[in-house]
Amino acid sequence: MAEQSAYGENGIAVDDKSTEARTPVKNNIVKGTTSPEKEDIFIECGFPLPELYKLALTFLKEKEGKALHLSYGDKLQLVARSQQVSHGPFDPNVAPPVGYLDVIGRDRRQAWQALGMIGRDEAMQDFVNILDIACSLFRPYVEAHKRDVQERERLLREENERCQIKAMEEEEQKRIEEETRRREEVEVRRLEVHRQQIQEALNQQTCYQFKAYAQQQFPNDQEQQTVLIRQLQEQHYQQYIQQVYQQQQQQLQQQSTMQPLLQMQPQLEDSEIKDRRSRLLEEEENGIGGGESEGGSSSRSRTPELSSHVKPASMWTRKDIEEFKASIQKEGGDSIIKVGHGETVTVRVPTHEDGTCLFWEFATDSYDIGFGVYFEWTKTPGTQVSVHISESEEEEEDEDEAIKEDVERGGAMLALDPEPQPPVTVIIPIYRRDCHDEVYAGSHVYPGQGVYLLKFDNSYSLWRSKTLYYRVYYTH
Repeated sequence: MAEQSAYGENGIAVDDKSTEARTPVKNNIVKGTTSPEKEDIFIECGFPLPELYKLALTFLKEKEGKALHLSYGDKLQLVARSQQVSHGPFDPNVAPPVGYLDVIGRDRRQAWQALGMIGRDEAMQDFVNILDIACSLFRPYVEAHKRDVQERERLLREENERCQIKAMEEEEQKRIEEETRRREEVEVRRLEVHRQQIQEALNQQTCYQFKAYAQQQFPNDQEQQTVLIRQLQEQHYQQYIQQVYQQQQQQLQQQSTMQPLLQMQPQLEDSEIKDRRSRLLEEEENGIGGGESEGGSSSRSRTPELSSHVKPASMWTRKDIEEFKASIQKEGGDSIIKVGHGETVTVRVPTHEDGTCLFWEFATDSYDIGFGVYFEWTKTPGTQVSVHISESEEEEEDEDEAIKEDVERGGAMLALDPEPQPPVTVIIPIYRRDCHDEVYAGSHVYPGQGVYLLKFDNSYSLWRSKTLYYRVYYTH
């Protein structure tokens, strides 16, 4: 039998046990008409007709036999309109014959044939209206689906807005980074131009002196003269920058020293403090009137006077680093030192009574190291050269060293202890030197009696130790 199934083509169940299945059934909805009370479902839902029809089919398949119980006639009408939507008007030449005992199939075919030539859209509209009239749950189902669609659209809009905002923020961040990079480039160019201007001015001041010195050192070698002049000009520039930096540090130190005094000044109105200040003034006047005070001036007060007579040191480099290391190894002794990571080695070289100038040479294996020279003013310097190794933190906290340096930025700042100690003058601030590429050498004329402190600073290195080759000697 061709159509004996109790279900239509779209899965619409037809109850073959119903009493209505054994009597002819006529359409209970006129072709192409809708219920006036329910016609506004198409306006309320806002869905296109094909989408609303698919939603009605889904609702019917999900709810049939559970929350939805349709009559036999409504089922026939729904099946007929679903066939009209799927296959168009009934064509007896195409449809298979119906069995003699297939009462349900005959009723469905009659309902489908009764629709005549109504269009596909009209059939979908009738299908939705029949289901809306027959079941009161269909309209809330459509409204819930509408809210779900609206919620998904809202979430999609919010996601799109977030993506747009994120894209705008990223674009703004890129713009800020580009602007920052452009400003940094401008600042770098400005500093480079400023550096070139300073170096050109210094070169003009020392042009004749350096040229004459180079001619004396290499009379017949123009290339070596040019190289030596460039080295001297670069050293002169570095010394100038060091002096400027030292002046700035001294000014900052003076400001930091004066600031607490200015803050304490309003509190000096107390009568007891006034009396103490007057007594101090009287003692100072008595000391000045009677010449020098007992014991002479303190070591700190002599520091500016002595520092004003200190001549700048000279430094240069040589390319014969392998030969220098080989000669140091042959000499043996304590001229090869391993400077551990985080350590600072201080070589104390007293001034010699037969000498007038100190010379030094040094190099390292593989990596650079910080180097600086200080002079400790003392009346009993001794004659023994000694090597002192310490970590910078211990030296600063436990031993209260007077000198505190910043190797990375270059420069030094003197900080004297409360207790009287020999004053120290900075000859060469500590800078990191590329002494693994070439030999660094230098000299300094004795400023007086005392001890030279040659500092090899590896405190900035967290992992690497450095092998140091050095030599120090004096000349007349």
